[in-house]
Amino acid sequence: MEARPKENSAGKFFVQTFGCRANQADSAALLEDLVEHRYAQTDSLQDADFVIVNSCTVTHRSDQDVRQWIRRAHRENPGAPILVTGCYAQREPQELTRLEGVRWVVGNELKTTLSRFLRAEREKPQLFSTDISKARELHLAPAWMDPGRTRPFLKIQDGCDACCAYCIIPVVRGAGRSVPPEEVLATVRRLVEDGYKEIVLTGIHLGSYGRKLETPVHLAALIEQILKTPGMRRVRLSAIEPMRFSKELVHLAIDNPRLAPHFHLPLQSGSNRILSLMKRPYTAERYSEWIHYIHERVPDAALGTDVLVGFPGETDEDHARTTRLVEMLPLTYLHVFPFSDRPGTAATSMPGHLDPRSIAQRARQLREISEVKRQRFAQRFLGKVRSAVTLSETQEGFRTALTDNYIEVRVPAELPANEILDLRLGHQEAGQIYALPAEEDA
Repeated sequence: MEARPKENSAGKFFVQTFGCRANQADSAALLEDLVEHRYAQTDSLQDADFVIVNSCTVTHRSDQDVRQWIRRAHRENPGAPILVTGCYAQREPQELTRLEGVRWVVGNELKTTLSRFLRAEREKPQLFSTDISKARELHLAPAWMDPGRTRPFLKIQDGCDACCAYCIIPVVRGAGRSVPPEEVLATVRRLVEDGYKEIVLTGIHLGSYGRKLETPVHLAALIEQILKTPGMRRVRLSAIEPMRFSKELVHLAIDNPRLAPHFHLPLQSGSNRILSLMKRPYTAERYSEWIHYIHERVPDAALGTDVLVGFPGETDEDHARTTRLVEMLPLTYLHVFPFSDRPGTAATSMPGHLDPRSIAQRARQLREISEVKRQRFAQRFLGKVRSAVTLSETQEGFRTALTDNYIEVRVPAELPANEILDLRLGHQEAGQIYALPAEEDA
C-alpha cells in the first residue's frame, strides 16, 4: 500500500497541502512523481532538503495561511528551498517569489511533474507556468497514497465552466475537463488490489464529469462501473453542485450499499435574490426539492451543504432567509464560508460589501446551527449498527472511524486501520461518539 522511494535518494522533501480534497488528490500525484525520481518523503520539516507547498487561494484567509506557513517553514529550516505550487501559485506567482526562501513557483497544470523543476536549481526564484485556460484534457496521475492515509482521494475531474460571481477557481483551475473512464477504472482496480477499502471520488465540479469527453459519460454511469470492481468495498462522493445532481445517484445509493449514503450539495444562500447576484442557476425552492427528494428515499443519508455568508448586498432579511432554510431542511452539517473578495471575480465590483464583523457574526450563527444538526443526526444512531471505515488517526487510546453516513466515531486504538467494520454506536460524551465492533458489544 505504501510507495517506496528508490535507492540512492536524490533528497528528502516535506509536503504541506492546503485547501480542498482535489488539492489533496493532487498532492498524492506529485508525491508519486517525486518518489519515482528517487526523492524521499519525510514527515519532519526540519529534516527536509527542500519543501513543497501545494497552495489554495479560494479566500483571502487561504492566501494568508499559505504565506504564514511559508515564513514559518523558512524560519525552522532556512537551508531548505521552497517550491510553491497550486492555485495561489497559478493566480499570483510573482507575489510568492517575493517571500524569503521560495525558490520555485509552479502553476497548476505542471504540479504533477515537479521533479524536473527541482533539477533546475538556481539562485533566484524561478517561475514555471502555463495558460491554464487553454487546458482541455485531464489524465489521472498515479494514485500514490501518503502512508498516513487510509482513504484515497481520486480526482476524476478538474476545472469549472460555471461563472459564480464570487469564485476565482475557474481562473486558477481552467475549464472543466474529465479523466477518461478507462483510466479511472484502471486506477480504482489498482487501489482495490493495494488493499484500500474506501475510495473518495473528487473534482472541482464533480457533477459535470464526462460531459465534454469525446464520448460523453454521466457520473452515475461511471460510478455504476466502479461499483462492479471486484473487491470494491465503498465509494464516497465529494461535493456535487445542485445544478448537476441527478436522481440516478440517489437510486444507486438505494440499490447498492457500497455507495456511501452521503451527499454534499452546496447551497451558498437561502435568498433567491442573493443566489441570482451570485449567478447560481437555481432557486432556494429547487434546492429544497432536491434535499427532500434524497432524504425521503435515503433517510439515513448524511446531507451536507456549503453556505457563503456576507455576499455583497446581503441584507439582514437575506441572511434570515438562509437561516430559516437551513434550519428547516433535513441537513446534517454545514460548511460555512465568510465572503472573501477575490480580485478578478464579478463580486469585486459589486456594491454593498459588508463589514467583516457583521459577516463573522452571521457565520457564527450558522456554525452553531450546524453543530446542533450534527449532534442531533449522530444521536439518531446511538445504539444502532453502522458500517464504518477505520482511519489512521489515533489519540488517547482511541482510533477514529467514519461511518458510511459520515458520522465520526471513536473506537479502541487496537482495531486496525483501513478496515470496514460493523460498529455499534454507543454513548456520546463531550460531543464525541464512542463505538465498538457489533459482535463484541452484543
